[in-house]
Amino acid sequence: MSVVDNFYHKRRSVLARKMLSDPIKDEDLNTILNAGIRVPDHGALNPWKIVVIKKNKLKTIDEEVILPEYKKENPNSSKQSLEIESKRLQRASVILAVLSTPVEHPKIPNWEMILSSGAVCMNLLSCAQSLGYAAQWLTEWYAYNNKMLEYLGGRKDIDKISGFIYLGHKVEEPNERRRPDPKNVINYL
Repeated sequence: MSVVDNFYHKRRSVLARKMLSDPIKDEDLNTILNAGIRVPDHGALNPWKIVVIKKNKLKTIDEEVILPEYKKENPNSSKQSLEIESKRLQRASVILAVLSTPVEHPKIPNWEMILSSGAVCMNLLSCAQSLGYAAQWLTEWYAYNNKMLEYLGGRKDIDKISGFIYLGHKVEEPNERRRPDPKNVINYL
C-alpha cells in the first residue's frame, strides 16, 4: 500500500471534544510546525503567522477572551453554554492559531495569500494526524472575534484567523463521515 492509501484516503479529524489534553512532545510539535510552513507561497511573502498556544495560556485565553466575549454577545446564556465556553481551548493539548496576514504587493493577489494561509492549516493538520495525534481544524465563533484576533497579534480589518488547529490525543478512533462522490466534484476537460 502507498502512503496515499495508508494515510490520505483514511485521514480523519478527531473532534476537539473527544481529545485528551495530555502533553505533546516538543520534538513532534516542532515537526508539525516546520511542516506547516512548507506551503505554496507565491513570492515567498509568508502572508501568515502561527501562534502556538499551550499550557496555562489555554486557560488564560478561555477566561480572559472567550468567556467574556461570549457573555457580551450572549447575555442570556444558559449555565451549560457558559461552562462549555469557559473551557473551549482547554479541550486540546496545544492549539495552533493560524492568521492570514496579507501584505501589499503589486503583482500577487490577496486571494493567493489567503489560500496560502489555508494551506498552512491543512499542512499542520495532516502532519499532526500522520504522527498519530488527534487533530481538528476549527474556526468556531471566536475565529471571527476582533478581541481574539488582536490578542493573537492580528491587525483588525486586515488580518483574519484562518483557523485553530487543535492538537491532542485520541480517546478513540474517529468514525468515518460521509465523503463526496468523486463523480459529483471532479470534472475532466
